Amino acid sequence: MARRRRNQLLVPEARAEMERLKARVVSDQTGKVLHNSVETKAEMARQAGVSFQPKGYNGDMKTEEAGKMGGSVGGQMVKELVKMAEEELSKRK
Repeated sequence: MARRRRNQLLVPEARAEMERLKARVVSDQTGKVLHNSVETKAEMARQAGVSFQPKGYNGDMKTEEAGKMGGSVGGQMVKELVKMAEEELSKRK
């Protein structure tokens, strides 16, 4: 039975900003300036030691490999989002 993808954005218009946040987190981790989502994904794959084809087919990538790519980045993105929310709440008080 195929699993449904559940990690979709509630506000699809926020996708571009989430990609910028991801690029910023990866840039902070590596010290490299990344200009687009393809560069970001390629750097994440390089860090994880996973083969990733920026301009090719990646459908044969194993789930485990894809999970390795986003592991530390996803956690750091959540921390950044929580920090941003806390700052926003403190401004309102």
